[in-house]
Order: sequence, then structure tokens, then C-alpha cells
Amino acid sequence: MSTTGLGAGTRTKAPGTGRARPAVAGGLGRADLLAAASRIAPYTVRTPLLAGPVTQAHGTRLLLKAEHLQLGGSFKMRGAANAVLALGADRVVTGSSGNHGIALARIARALGIRLTVVLAAGAMPAKAAAIRALGAETVRVGGGVAEREERARALAAEQDAVLVPSSDHPLVVAGQGTVGLELLAAAPDTDTVYVPTGGGGLLAGLCLAAAGHPARVVGVEPALTPRYARSLAAGHPVRLPACATVADGLRGQCPGAVPYPIIRDRVDDLIAVGDAEILAATALLHRLGVDAEPSGAVALAGALRAGRRERAVAIVSGGNTPARLHTAHPAHPRTLTRTDTKEPTP
Repeated sequence: MSTTGLGAGTRTKAPGTGRARPAVAGGLGRADLLAAASRIAPYTVRTPLLAGPVTQAHGTRLLLKAEHLQLGGSFKMRGAANAVLALGADRVVTGSSGNHGIALARIARALGIRLTVVLAAGAMPAKAAAIRALGAETVRVGGGVAEREERARALAAEQDAVLVPSSDHPLVVAGQGTVGLELLAAAPDTDTVYVPTGGGGLLAGLCLAAAGHPARVVGVEPALTPRYARSLAAGHPVRLPACATVADGLRGQCPGAVPYPIIRDRVDDLIAVGDAEILAATALLHRLGVDAEPSGAVALAGALRAGRRERAVAIVSGGNTPARLHTAHPAHPRTLTRTDTKEPTP
């Protein structure tokens, strides 16, 4: 793994790009993704491929995997549903930037599960309100994603609840991988898939779906928090400081134990894009009639920066904008919330 730089627009290259690979690390495989697809079918929809923009460099048209049209407004519904349905828990705790919490709250309400969602200091207020409107309890902590995850682990232990992380769980990764199964079935001649990358659950899922397929899998990270590029360059997971990128759903500070080896062994490239590029891609999607949030536009920003002549698909991972959230989840008068800014319980 060689690193050419870590600023905006730079990339980390994996050896043997474009080659089909029969397997990846981590103990997960295609059978897990197929089982997830069957399990979550009653709780999710099959999202379409939409026509995207024509790249200026080569005049080729990108396709968009429209996960902003998924139930709950993002791909997170897939992993959340797979984990909850497989585990059969009646009490769940998670840490979330918002979309995973919204997805879990929808599933929890449908199944009568008690849910607590831990949010970091920078979580979008509209997403927190949507989680509460769906009947879940929220707990807000100071600090970033690392502090959020530590508090979620402690709360799960205190409440004798099942912890369902937003990305670092085999069932979550398998659920997210169903995006790749659908994408490659609909467009089997795809050359490259661009994947927004935060905690790495979606990228790992795409790597699993593309095992044995010649498609390149490219992760796109915010330049302010390139945790996978740094980790792959170092040869082990590294933790970065908390950041405030406009892509609020991609503020993870450290690769997860489950996604990391899968991504290490299969990803073909990692691209970092700056906040200005992310906002420009968001605006472009809006002009195309795609109501994406900034996190959902990161993959498109990476594809535009790459500027390759290829049959490419960029995953639009979410569309939970404040306006959409207000319409979909109006304030509910009977919800629980509490603030917890103390140090996490050891």
C-alpha cells in the first residue's frame, strides 16, 4: 500500500487495482450478504440507479445508487434492520451521527424495542429530533465519535442491552453490503463504484459484494478525517482527532475492527475530498433533483475528482436534510431525551 499524500483530493492506492479477488478477510462472505438481503426485505426497498452528471473531463455519464430514497432516508436502514432482526434483542443501545439512529428507531418502533441513541456534541439537531420523534431516547455527550462510542458501550452494559454499532459489527456490514449486491446486479458492467466512507461499514459491505468481480471499489473520505487512508498507510488502525467536516455522517475517528481488514484486503483506492468539493457535489445533485445531504454527496465528489473515463456508480448514501427530516418526523410530544456530559462510566 503506497501513499501519495493525505490532503484534499489525494489518494491512496491499493496493489493490483481492477483485479477480481475471490475472498476478503473478516470471516464474512457473499452468503452473509444474501442472508441479510432476505432478512431485511420486508423493512427496506430496492433503490434505483439514477442518471447522474456527465463528467467534464471525458464526457461519460455517472450513475447514482439512490440510497437517499431508502426507508429512513439512508442506507443505514439495511445494516440496522439486519442486526436487530438477527439478534432478537428487546433493548438496544447505539452511538450514531444521526442516520443510523433514525434507522434503528424506525425498526425499534415497529418491533417494540426500547432504544437509546448516544449522540456526539456535533450531531445535527434535526436528526436528534427525528430520533426522538420515532420514540427513542437520546443521550448527548461532549467530544467526538470516540467519546460517543465509549459512552454507548458503557450504557449497553449498564442497561443489559445489546449494542448495535453504526458500522463496526458483522451483521451491520452484511446489511450494508446489500447495496452492492443490488448495484452490481443492476449494472454488472460497472468499472468503478465510489463509496462514501466514515466508519467503513458501507465500504466494507461493497468490498464483500464485489469479491470475485472486476469492478474497482473506491472509498471517498472527507479530507479532514481520512482515517482509512492514514490507517492503511500505517499498516494498522489509527485514531484521528475529532473534526467538523460538513459531511456530518462521516466524522469517524478510527476504523472499526470488523470493516478494517475487509477494506485493507479489497479496496482499490481511497480518495480524500475537501468540504468545498462536497458542497459543490451536493449542489449539483440538488440541481439534478436528488435531495442529498452533504454526507450523501461525498462519493460523487470523489468520482468527479477522479475524472476517469469509465462506467462508474457513485452511491448517494443519504438524504436526511433538515427540511426533509422536519417533514418526515414532526416533533412528537411524548418522547424521552436527556443530556449526559459527564465522563463515560468505566
